[in-house]
Formats: sequence, C-alpha cells, structure tokens
Amino acid sequence: ADIIETNTFSATSIGQSEFFVDDPREHGGRKDPAFYQKVVDDKSLGELAWEINETSAHQCREWADRVANADGKPRFVAGAIGPLTVSLSNSPDADDAGFRVCTFDQVKAAYVQQVRALIAGGSDFLLVETIFDSLNAKAALVAIQEVFDADRIRLPISISAAVGRGGETMISAQTIEAYWNAVKHVKPLSVGLNCSLGPDLMRPFLAELATKSGAFVSCYPNAGLPNPLSPTGFDLKPEDMGRFLGEFAQSGLINIAGGCCGNTPEHIAAIAKALEGRHPRELGAPASGPARSSKSAKLAGSETGAPIAPLPLRLSGSQPFTQQIGQFMMIGERTNVAGSPKFAKLIKENKYDEAVAIARQQVENGANVIDICMDEGMIDGVAAMSRFLQLLGSEPEVAKVPFMVDSSKWEVIEAGLKCLQGKGIVNSISLKGGEDVFREHARKVLKYGAAVVVMAFDENGQAATYAEKIRICERAYRILVDEVGLAPEDIIFDPNILTVATGIEEHNNYAVDFIEATRWIKQNLPHAKVSGGVSN
Repeated sequence: ADIIETNTFSATSIGQSEFFVDDPREHGGRKDPAFYQKVVDDKSLGELAWEINETSAHQCREWADRVANADGKPRFVAGAIGPLTVSLSNSPDADDAGFRVCTFDQVKAAYVQQVRALIAGGSDFLLVETIFDSLNAKAALVAIQEVFDADRIRLPISISAAVGRGGETMISAQTIEAYWNAVKHVKPLSVGLNCSLGPDLMRPFLAELATKSGAFVSCYPNAGLPNPLSPTGFDLKPEDMGRFLGEFAQSGLINIAGGCCGNTPEHIAAIAKALEGRHPRELGAPASGPARSSKSAKLAGSETGAPIAPLPLRLSGSQPFTQQIGQFMMIGERTNVAGSPKFAKLIKENKYDEAVAIARQQVENGANVIDICMDEGMIDGVAAMSRFLQLLGSEPEVAKVPFMVDSSKWEVIEAGLKCLQGKGIVNSISLKGGEDVFREHARKVLKYGAAVVVMAFDENGQAATYAEKIRICERAYRILVDEVGLAPEDIIFDPNILTVATGIEEHNNYAVDFIEATRWIKQNLPHAKVSGGVSN
C-alpha cells in the first residue's frame, strides 16, 4: 500500500460519547440537543478523542516512514474522518421532520478537534470518508477549512462517499453528480466511493463520477456483500478484488484504489499487484473551470474571433442542477414572506407543514430553485429559516432542488447555509458595507460551497445608471474572482431593475440601462450570470 489510513473512524467526542457517557439522562438524554453541546464541551471526552487521533496518526507516520526508508518508495498517511451516529439531514423523531438531535455547529466543533489532532500526529492529508449524510460531511469540510485558516496550514483533502444501490449517499439520498457539485469548492485532491457495496455493484456509479469529477477519483469498496459464513465475513477473495479493481483501472475510471470492510492484507496485496503497470485515469479540466480574468478572456476570444463559451452554473439539492446556457433559470419565490402573503401568514402562525406544501407546489410547477426568505419584523429569521429548511430537507420531492437562502441579515443567511446538504445560492451580498465586509461574507459563501447573488450596491448606494452598474459589478467581480477565489460561474449579478413608470424624466432610461448593463457583464465578466427582479 502507498497510503495507510489512521484508525480514527469514530474518534470524535460525539462518536466516543456512545461508549463513555454511562447515563445520557445526566446530560438531558440523547434526543436533547443540549446533550451534544455538553458532549462537545466535555473536557475528558475531548482529551480522549484527541489522544486517539494523535496517537493513531503518529503510529501510522512512524510505520509509513520506516517502510519508505527501507525501500525508497514514499508512503502517505491519510487522517481518517468518518461519519457520526447522529444526522444533520434527518430527524430521529417520526412525528417532527424538522427536529434535529444536534446542530451543525456542534458537529463542526467535534470535527475541528479531530482535524487538529490528526494534523498534530503527522497526517499527510485528510480523508472525509464513508459519507452517508452529506450535511455531516459538509460540517467536516467547513471544520477543515476553519482549522486551515486559523492555524495557517494547508493539507490536501480527499472525500469519499458510501453509496446505495441507486447511486445515492445513503441517508441524505444525494446522487453522485449532486455530491460532486456540493464538494468541489474545496478543490479536493480526490473524490470517490468506498464501503457500502461490493465493487461489482459500485461500478456504474464510479463510472459516472469519473466523467463528472475534476479531481482524482478513488475507489476502495468492501470485499463484496457481508456473508457470516465466510472466514472474513465477506464474499470476495483477494483475487476477486484484484480482478475488479484492475478492470476499473484498465477502463480509466480511477486514480486511487484500495479496500474497505472485509479486505485483509492479502486483498490489498492482490489489488496492488493487479494495478502494476496500469495507467491512472486522465485528469480532465475541473467542472468549475479555472478562473479567468476579463482581460485574458477578451484575448482568448479575439484569437479565434469568437467569444468564450460560458461555463454553466452547477448547483444541487439531492439531485444536480446544471444551467442550460441560453435558457432562463426559474426561481420560485412563493416561499418568500415578501412575495407571498399566504406564506407569510402560515409562518407567523407556525403552520410549517402547510408552508412546506407551497414549496412542493413550486417544484411540481417547474421551479428550478426555491427561494426562501423570512425577513419580516414579526418573524425570528434565524429560527424560521433553520426550521423551514430542515423540514424541506426531509421532503424528498422538494429536497431534490437547490435552495436559495434569501435575507438582508447575514446571520440568517449563515443559519440557512448550515442546513443545505447540496450547493445552493446566497441571496445576497454587496459592497454596501465596504470591501472588508464584502470579502468576509464572500469567503464564507465559498467555505459553505454556495453560489451567490451580488447586488449592484456600493458604499454610495444603489447603482441607478449604466455607468454605475458596470463599475460596481466589475469591482465586485475582481474581488470575488481574483482575491476570494470564487468560481466566476458561481457569481450572479443583479444590476437592479428600477421602476420605469414613475413619470420622472431621469427614470426613463432605467430599463435600457439594465439591459445594456446585462450585455456588458456578459461581454466583459466571463461566466458571470445575471438576475433581474421584474416585479419592479
């Protein structure tokens, strides 16, 4: 083996609480979110989780170096970050689909501690593996990025999901392409599949991932399905695993191969032998594409006499959504308290089930994205946004589409982002509060893996004229693409459709200015999208 994983699959304070909290009732009981806050804050559980992670990484580091020094071939340590026994995507209460036993921040805090300990022990890269709850995995990825930023360190990140027979991550039902859209923002070293199915049943989903992923692709399946009569507890012998993984390599599907449950040292040896001389999968251009400046885009277009083909906006709920270039994207806004008096009334009266029915109706009627806004003086925006999104996440027919988290208050937007298992849209950010606040919000949007609507506002107010619209949009684009690193196709400009029927002469050109600003953005800010609120 070139890579050895740390034995830290469940080495978080939350994971270890299953074994080391004798009487959960002392903490409020396992169905009380306060229980997990006490678990995360528990010093002894934290020390235990740290010791397991650091010690395991140190042991792996020692043996990887020892073997590498013996034969001159480098070996690598993967710091393994596994799933939890609690879910952020599903409710444990059959009578309350919006209930969650723990919070995103609690899960993130447990992962932050694990990540730091794995790095301290000498891991070469971090592996978020056996993902069957996509939102839990997102909490792990946010935790990794926060540790990197706070500790000024960078390691490669690898990501691997467990899939069901339908090709979806188990609990959260996210499909392969939707999964890739939701994680590609961290620019992983590799993305792949492991555990769950045997290699034969995993192949079609691996083939799909190989065509979608802009990262290396990994595959380490179980040794077939469980079989209690088998000596290893699984059906496939070493030569079987070697044959399957060798064929995957021969077909150009993988860059990293290995084995999960039921694989013995003999299985790993057989896989290694089967891969000898095989050419790894060719790494294509990332789905998001490299960021291009407007200057380089113009030059590239002028060389051929044709404009650059725009990159589509790619989003996901449990299913992927790819914008069709040249066609409108339809955003349902009836789940917006400002857009539907009926919806606002239901939220105020705490009739969330009926409010969910409005979202379902919008999806059935063809909305590509659902816009959710709770900005109303009589509504607790953070609480309402969180509960409604958790309810929507438990509705398969609604959860399949991406969500747009819409608010003028950043704390409401961030609360919403913590409920999205896929890749949604933030609506919105602007330069109204200055560049520092703009950068801070944009970096958080990127950290959570969302696209973003950017309003044509700056410190001087709303852009009214064509000149103001293009100046503010270009300034925002340069910050987002060149400084923050946001993919340009994830930027959606709103250059402000202003009221044209006022009778005031200076307003007469508002509509034309919007249209011309849209044309300019398409020609000068490559891959950026445009949105307009025609209700005005």
